[in-house]
Amino acid sequence: MSWPLSPELLAPLAPWFERVRRDLAWRARDLDAPHPDPYAVLVSELMLQQTQVATVVPYFDRWLARFPDAATLAEADDDAVLKAWEGLGYYRRARFLKAAAASVAAEGWPGDLGGLARLPGLGPYTAAAVGAIAFQWPTPALDGNAFRVLARLLLIEGDPKAPAADLRTWLVPALQALGPSRLTQALMELGATVCAPIPACGTCPLADRCAARLNGRTGDIPPVAKRAKPKASALWLVAFEAQGQFLLLTPAAKGLLAGLWRWPTFDAADQTPATDPGPITAWPGWTQVYTHRREAVSPLHIPVEAPFTPVEGLRWVPRAELQGLPLGKRDQRLRDLLGTPGQSPLEAPDPADLVRACAAPSP
Repeated sequence: MSWPLSPELLAPLAPWFERVRRDLAWRARDLDAPHPDPYAVLVSELMLQQTQVATVVPYFDRWLARFPDAATLAEADDDAVLKAWEGLGYYRRARFLKAAAASVAAEGWPGDLGGLARLPGLGPYTAAAVGAIAFQWPTPALDGNAFRVLARLLLIEGDPKAPAADLRTWLVPALQALGPSRLTQALMELGATVCAPIPACGTCPLADRCAARLNGRTGDIPPVAKRAKPKASALWLVAFEAQGQFLLLTPAAKGLLAGLWRWPTFDAADQTPATDPGPITAWPGWTQVYTHRREAVSPLHIPVEAPFTPVEGLRWVPRAELQGLPLGKRDQRLRDLLGTPGQSPLEAPDPADLVRACAAPSP
């Protein structure tokens, strides 16, 4: 690749970052020394995966107060860990973080990038970021923001991830010259605050050397990736209540929602509306958006006379325990609605059909 030398091209980033860097709880004041708390860096990097800084800040503060070091987190109850993560989404990050903390508590911090990459939940980017920020290793960390900055700076056509290996090699001398922690965080900061999808070139410290800007190409470099259309579905989200207990799905061991309790759901397309729905309570529905699907959610509260024996995977939970269970955002919302006035539904599935679907066959 005929790219300019990285230490010279990226040199303005160091003084720029010293002027504008945000005061974040996980960011060390001295960027020339190893971080005083590598665990804090690990927590921040896992939390920041697919989550904005403003959202992470209060979670990070509460997390460090609750789990101040790797040993404390490693010994914590799984439900307590997921409860502390509640609302951040992508809950497998919490499970990975706990597993990584257990490894660190038992064996100490790995001594190289390969060892970091073998910790649960640390892919190539996160391992490199922790290596650079926590330990001052010249390990190039390329996330979406960094790829966008470098694609524009170097006028990389097409997907900037294609030459990722060459970009990492190119970055190493700059990391060594300008400081691994400083330059890694400066690239992140520039991509997050200035070289955004719609760039603010007037405030960019690299504007006078950015090939995309000089060629009038910032609007199409890098190209916008096409996303698959989310799959749409409609469902009833149901809180069965019997004698002060609620029926919930117990946490799964694997999958996107592993470790979380959930309300039973029923496909609205498969349900026949009841002619007399009885004392059902409903609330206005909403659309729950996930990465690959959209759910039109209709929340219901259905009282039943007594707890029935549920099918495997369902359990009756006392009302007093609801607040302590880790739930995803969709299920939290119904839990919170239970304490508010609802209304009789205009349309609802037959409660008897739903109970039959949840009850174990009689012996």
